[in-house]
Amino acid sequence: MRVLIVEDEPFLAEAIRDGLRLEAIAADIAGDGDTALELLSVNGYDIAVLDRDIPGPTGDEVARRIVASGSALPIIMLTAADRLDDKASGFELGADDYLTKPFELRELVLRLRALDRRRGHHRPPVRELAGLRVDPFRREVYRDGRYVALTRKQFAVLEVLVAAEGGVVSAEELLERAWDENADPFTNAVRITVSALRKRLGEPWVIATVPGVGYRIEGADGG
Repeated sequence: MRVLIVEDEPFLAEAIRDGLRLEAIAADIAGDGDTALELLSVNGYDIAVLDRDIPGPTGDEVARRIVASGSALPIIMLTAADRLDDKASGFELGADDYLTKPFELRELVLRLRALDRRRGHHRPPVRELAGLRVDPFRREVYRDGRYVALTRKQFAVLEVLVAAEGGVVSAEELLERAWDENADPFTNAVRITVSALRKRLGEPWVIATVPGVGYRIEGADGG
C-alpha cells in the first residue's frame, strides 16, 4: 500500500510516515495543497491522509478536486476540530473517514487497512492464495501453516502480488506500490527484494518470474 500524507507540521508528518513504514506501508509527504495536487497527478496512491488546515489550496479544496476528477481515491481527513458539524462537512466534501488530532498511530493504521480492504471490492481482510495466508492487520504470513518471518519491504511486495490473485505484476508497479517517491526508478531493489522473498517463502517456489513482464503468484489459478 502507498499513502500520501498531506500535513504541514513537519514533525507530525515525518512521525506518521516513519510509523507507517514500520507497518510495511509506503508513504510520501506533501506539506501544502499545491504539492499534494502535484504528487497526486504523477503518482498512484491507494489512500490520501489529508489535513484540512494546510497552506495553499486547503485540504477541503484538495478533497474537492480529487472527487471532481472522478478519482476513487479514498480520503482520511485529519483535523483538530472535533465538532460534529466539522466532521459532517468533511464527509460532504468526499472524505471516507475522519480522525481528530491527537490520534494514536495504531488507529490510523487500522483505518488505512480497513479502507484499503473496502477499496478492493470488499476483499477479505486475510488473504489466502496458493497455500499462502497473508494477514495485513497483524502483518503475518503463513505458508502451508508454517509461519514465515518477512521484512517490512518483503511483506509490502507480497501484499501487492497476492492482491493480484495470480495476475502478473510488473516491476514498475511493485516499485510504485511498495516504495515511496525517493525510490530510484532504475534501481534493482525490486528484483533483489523478490528474490529474497522467494527464498524466505521456501521451495517449491511460489513466486514465478514472467520474463520481460513481471512476477506472479504461482498456482493461484491452478497453474
